[in-house]
Amino acid sequence: MANGTFGILGGLLHKRAMRRWERIADHAPQMRLSNLRLARLRALQLRTLLDRVVHIADSRLTLPLIGNSAIQKPLHSDWAWRPQLWRGPISPPGVAAAETKTSFGKEVTLFHDCRISELTVRQVRNSREADLAPYGLKLDVFNFDGSFLSLVAELPPEAVQGLKRKHLVRMNAVIETENRLEIFARLNVRHGPNTEQIVRELPLRNEQIMVEFDLAYTQLNEKRVEAAWVDLIFEGARMNQILLRDVTFSRRPRAEL
Repeated sequence: MANGTFGILGGLLHKRAMRRWERIADHAPQMRLSNLRLARLRALQLRTLLDRVVHIADSRLTLPLIGNSAIQKPLHSDWAWRPQLWRGPISPPGVAAAETKTSFGKEVTLFHDCRISELTVRQVRNSREADLAPYGLKLDVFNFDGSFLSLVAELPPEAVQGLKRKHLVRMNAVIETENRLEIFARLNVRHGPNTEQIVRELPLRNEQIMVEFDLAYTQLNEKRVEAAWVDLIFEGARMNQILLRDVTFSRRPRAEL
């Protein structure tokens, strides 16, 4: 296909098609209406395909590249991960009047207790030079009559394999907000019938955000660790736009003296 489409023959066919449509455009003002309707129909059919090619090309060629796995992680990290939502396109890319328990990708779920949802959530394409994640997540919050709003990221099994109390779990994020609000991150680690929880407030003074969860201060049963997830809790999100350009997680063993 590559040779036929982009080789010498493909180039000649493209020039021929361009000349044909140039002639049609030149004659359109004087064209009979019946012929003009047919030309318009064919042009619309062609434009649909062209728009599709341009959309896919823009998505794949715009930096950062889709599937980019580059993650800023601390020295001696033994695990690092970016959820699918920030790595590649999801379907559908957005939801208006988003209901609670709406999933975005395989690992991220929205939770809230609004009686009437005025919340729009949409995946957006990152294109800044500084962006490492190909995609971001935009939340437009209008009137909010609920008491809580959160995003839950389910960490993969690799996150808890060999997890010990000597580990530090880190979350890095790039977040932009239209108005000031408070965002908290809560790490949950289930071990047997119990769940350890550590809460950190995100320092929103800078766009680049980092918080760490030190498992040394928990009662974690290392032999029974089953699963882990992180809640991002938004306080005072009413009439706000929140853009999470990137969210990554990593872990490393604490340096021993």
